[in-house]
Amino acid sequence: MTTDYEGRWLAVQVRPATEYAALAGLQSRGYEAYLPTYYSARRWSDRVKRLRLPLFTGYLFCKFNSVIRVPIVTTLGVVRILGVGGAPIPIEDDEILSLQAIEAATCVHSYPWPKLEVGDQVCICAGPLRGLKGVLQLVKGENTLIVSVALLHRSVAVEVQADWITPGATPRY
Repeated sequence: MTTDYEGRWLAVQVRPATEYAALAGLQSRGYEAYLPTYYSARRWSDRVKRLRLPLFTGYLFCKFNSVIRVPIVTTLGVVRILGVGGAPIPIEDDEILSLQAIEAATCVHSYPWPKLEVGDQVCICAGPLRGLKGVLQLVKGENTLIVSVALLHRSVAVEVQADWITPGATPRY
């Protein structure tokens, strides 16, 4: 038996850099679609420009009857509907409302942040330790993390700012 999830938000994966085209395509077909965004300052050689970018690159949210998927997956840029075992999983309305409230609040600065957990491989991408790799040992506060860096088969705990690290062992500069 298939549940139709009519009126529920479902996550839709789209090809990167096609988020806005997919959003427009879904909306033009009459679907309620939502693409959470944030503003980012990008520096060029002669200026700084403020860009509105997708908060979750490659994903947007849409309300539709999950039994009738063809109009969704045939929309330009859409890759698939997220779920488990071919069955879509609805997103809680509270999560979407929270994202919309954050986006609407002009007094707060929001931006994507990797989900890091103790034991994750991380790479320090800024500061004096740039390029080092380690394992996240402890989240000490909002602004500092303890990263264990293997050195001569021993560990050295180093406190770094949270925005200095990226998940994974590959540096992203």
